[in-house]
Amino acid sequence: MDLQALKIFKIVAGKGSISQAARELNYAQSNISTKIQQLESDLQTSLFYRHNRGITLTAKGQMLLAYTEKIFHLIDETTKVMKDDGIPKGPLCIGAMETTAAVYLPKLLSKYHNDYPNVDLTLKTETTEQNIQEALQYNIDGAFVAGPINHPELIQKPVTEEKLVLITDTMHSSMSSIRDIQTRTLLVFPNGCSYRMILEQWLHKEGLIPNKTIEFDTIEAIIGCVCAGLGISLLPISVVEKYVQAGILRCHSIENTYTKVPTVFIYRKDRFMSTSLIKFIDMFSNKENF
Repeated sequence: MDLQALKIFKIVAGKGSISQAARELNYAQSNISTKIQQLESDLQTSLFYRHNRGITLTAKGQMLLAYTEKIFHLIDETTKVMKDDGIPKGPLCIGAMETTAAVYLPKLLSKYHNDYPNVDLTLKTETTEQNIQEALQYNIDGAFVAGPINHPELIQKPVTEEKLVLITDTMHSSMSSIRDIQTRTLLVFPNGCSYRMILEQWLHKEGLIPNKTIEFDTIEAIIGCVCAGLGISLLPISVVEKYVQAGILRCHSIENTYTKVPTVFIYRKDRFMSTSLIKFIDMFSNKENF
């Protein structure tokens, strides 16, 4: 099977558009179309549905995409296995929730970089849902996410447990119940964030509908807008503690089964455990480093 054709197929599937794939690859659009047609002819099946808005994968196309990801992962992994000589080096890509990255990872990454300077570290901050998908698709070596994670293809290692608190501006009165926030605007991360999901499930269970929800991509934006009185949010106490101590933010601890969330590190069961990844896991497993 033509690996170049599979690479083109993978990019087209990811873009959902032959023209966008052509721009990324710097190929003529006709060449991309020809490659896809040849691949479909070789496999004797249609891989895409063509429509006015672009293209989408057929059932067979989805199956081929899953195998294609495995094929390129195996090629990449073979190279890593051959080059791994027991000395941490080369690329290591770690995913994390932004809250974890902001509070826990600076010290850990600094020590890891100092101990293993030949490792090319990359940190990607995404929501829990996005990090899980990135791990499953072999795009990252592992990720810190909100647990527990029950997936047949993933291993999870416990890291820490977060206590979630409701946060408001300092002028807000004390709260004794989740019902006290039903008229306030919720400030949250995009869909896929575990803390947002917990807050929404909590409200749903109480039969409450938030007045309005505003999405933000960064912790700083959420905290800054909470301090300014725009709305409220649900975040780990570890993230907001320094702002509370500085007197610019108020947190409200409400006893509830939703307020404690484990942070776990996930990686694929079938992933080659490079020396760099093994040393990284060993380092954060030492509580002095996390």
